[in-house]
Amino acid sequence: MSADSAPVSAVSTVAAVPAAGVTSGSSASGQTAAAAAASTLGRLAAVSASALPAYLSGHRAEIDKLISDPPAASDVSRVWSLLDSKQQAVLLSETPHLVGNLEGVPYSVRGKANALDLSRTIATATADLKTERGKTERLALQRQLTTLGNVKTALAKKDGVKRTLVSLDTSENAKAAIVVGDLSTAKYVSVLVPGMYMSVGEQIEAWAEVAQDLHDQETGFLTRLLGPRAGSTVPGVAVVAWIGYQTPVLTNIGGLELAQQGADSLERTLEGITSLRAADPPYLSVFAHSYGSTAALLALERGTVEVDALALMGSPGSDAQSVKDLSVRDGNVFVGEAPMDPIVDSAFFGSDPGSSSYGAKRMGVSGAVDPLTHRTLAGSSGHNEYFTAGTECMRNLAMIGIDQGRLVL
Repeated sequence: MSADSAPVSAVSTVAAVPAAGVTSGSSASGQTAAAAAASTLGRLAAVSASALPAYLSGHRAEIDKLISDPPAASDVSRVWSLLDSKQQAVLLSETPHLVGNLEGVPYSVRGKANALDLSRTIATATADLKTERGKTERLALQRQLTTLGNVKTALAKKDGVKRTLVSLDTSENAKAAIVVGDLSTAKYVSVLVPGMYMSVGEQIEAWAEVAQDLHDQETGFLTRLLGPRAGSTVPGVAVVAWIGYQTPVLTNIGGLELAQQGADSLERTLEGITSLRAADPPYLSVFAHSYGSTAALLALERGTVEVDALALMGSPGSDAQSVKDLSVRDGNVFVGEAPMDPIVDSAFFGSDPGSSSYGAKRMGVSGAVDPLTHRTLAGSSGHNEYFTAGTECMRNLAMIGIDQGRLVL
């Protein structure tokens, strides 16, 4: 399609489905926001590549709005496919933060955009630090550089497996998601959702290591279980080290505001995966810890997106009273509760996923011997050891992630 023919096609296509992705329970204002976002996106597609830089410069507020009130992933995918290669290249170069964070843009493109945004932001902050004299401003720049430097380090450590930065918010409350594996083709996709005290600046490297460990275990178990049937090809695995919301600290853990924000963000992430992979859907799992499990439960209570499996560790619960209230296929929900974890059984946010009436499957986390590998698996104790390498919990999560829940200990 030529740039000259894009205007009518792009605008009419998006206008025909202005509120795609808006749930039936959404307010009129929510539908209006979705329509406005879709309309803005459509107008971008109607601008030639040569005119795009000037257009983007003159419409910064509208472009920024696409991040705060994003269109449905299906709308984004549709419009992106209408852009010619020159338009796509200009958008990536001029607005990498936009391209890198819009669900529905191909993950390989988002990876390039976020890597560019990361390097540019580091360069700008470094230059600003050389001339800034204010103490408060200098401390803020130093914190930003530390955070972004940790993202860069986590992204660069590949361990022989592809890592892609599929989302990046470089603001003070930074957010990021690094995928270990190929999210575009993997047969099995797992999303890790963290709980309190999990900031990008301090934990992104460790969180990516957890994703790497899970990726390697899932791949190893697939190879073992398939045996000669695998031949030279083992189904692909992708694990998302997701810190897509501001996790709480001790002073704000008691409310649900951050959990609701986390649910919104997770919902968009899952919708993005299901939209881009509609022709080849992966087996999609969510593994959520602590306050993050509350965010995940809130997202999966809405009925807007469905996953194949859900595992909850150290969960304080949510409004859902049973697995039947969740958009998880076949009620495939697992719960892990470590000894001496003060959060489990608390039902602090309205339910106890570990209760028998909830209907979830119990997942061993106290330590065991793996009947397949004969390895001794360590136990998890307290609230923060579920994702420790070599534990029964991590082994069981790997089994859940590759649709082998029957082998969970």
